[in-house]
Amino acid sequence: MSEPSNSPAVQSMREEQDRQRGAKSASALEKGLEATFPASDPVSAAITSIPAGRAETADVGSSARAAELAADRDYPRVDAALNSQSLLETEILDASEEVRALRRDVARLRETLLEVAEGGVAIMKAEARSAVRDVKARVRQRPLAAVGVAALIGYVWGLTR
Repeated sequence: MSEPSNSPAVQSMREEQDRQRGAKSASALEKGLEATFPASDPVSAAITSIPAGRAETADVGSSARAAELAADRDYPRVDAALNSQSLLETEILDASEEVRALRRDVARLRETLLEVAEGGVAIMKAEARSAVRDVKARVRQRPLAAVGVAALIGYVWGLTR
């Protein structure tokens, strides 16, 4: 009798298992690619681990090394970033105060402009009243000349229409 590991059924099953394993690794790569897209690093299906703890345990006992590690914990760049953030907040507050002051100045200028405009309107009204009084006085002094001038103006106006 033939050996069972060489039968066609066993060979077909092994081929199917190999295809499924290949499909699983390809799908793992696809999932990794989708999870990291867009990225500049190539995707890998392998998982790597980073050991935890200190790498330099032999030299930790020295006081110079302890001081160096303590200095590393100061994080000067973080401190600088936080200081710059507080300076930025201060500048924003200063800028917002300047904006408030500018708004107050604009409000005052608007009020002044309105007062000037109202004064100009009052002056123009007074000038118009004075001109009407002058015309009335001239018409009363020379009524026939006023009627002739009015007729002439009416005739010219009628020609232009």
